[in-house]
Amino acid sequence: MRCKIYLPTAVKLRSIIFRLCYFTVLGLVLFLTSCSPTITQNIHLKYGNPSGADNRVNNYLLEKPEYALSYNCQAGIPNWVSWQLDSSWLGQTERTDDFRPEPNLPADCYAVRPKDYQRSGYDRGHLIPSGDRTRSRLDNSSTFVMSNMMPQSPSNNREVWRELEVYSRDLAAQGKELYLVAGGNGIAQKIAQSKVVVPEYTWKVILILDQPDEDITFENAKTIAVWMPNTEEVLNTDWQDYIISVDEVEQRTGFNFFNLVPKKAQRQLEKVYYR
Repeated sequence: MRCKIYLPTAVKLRSIIFRLCYFTVLGLVLFLTSCSPTITQNIHLKYGNPSGADNRVNNYLLEKPEYALSYNCQAGIPNWVSWQLDSSWLGQTERTDDFRPEPNLPADCYAVRPKDYQRSGYDRGHLIPSGDRTRSRLDNSSTFVMSNMMPQSPSNNREVWRELEVYSRDLAAQGKELYLVAGGNGIAQKIAQSKVVVPEYTWKVILILDQPDEDITFENAKTIAVWMPNTEEVLNTDWQDYIISVDEVEQRTGFNFFNLVPKKAQRQLEKVYYR
């Protein structure tokens, strides 16, 4: 009698143990999978994805080790490019100047060529500047993909836009950590047989962290926001002439910047003008 009772009980016990092991492993896999977006989050989107970019062709998210962007296939330029900047990205690498099409766009999206800007009167203007990625040749080369370009007037690109780029790198060299988002707005005209929009304005917003390892507050962080005409009228002006608030850039673009910053600090930081 004892043997008859013992054998089925052993079978049941093995079944119970198997099920416990199975569901324990399954639960662990699900737990780790659910955590992975936080673990692998792109540093350049740490404080938000301004347009909720995903796989839509006119709001197409591209995440790279060096930066992230939302690409607009209809406009042939990015809606925005977002990147982190601190002293660790800065080195002595020279410009690679290897302009080339973006290889990671959807199949039905035109990949702009460097020659599309030829004889247009506009520069192939970087959103994330090559000067912000001088740690290695690979980093620098990543900024010369055409998905990181928009048509800029020479004075916009080489004067006020460049001056703010230099100022930002100076802050990074001082030990500050910056989170930058840049783009264009409006339609001045189109080039490349209407495949590429020339924005009417260029804009940039910057979150500056004085103590990168501390929680963000109004006291230990600042913001810069600029809105610049994409014309030659900016010649002989300063980038500070175009300062506005982050709130105003949000109102004009429809984007939501730095929405992962603590809400109180976000409200305070986004309404002030940089001084």
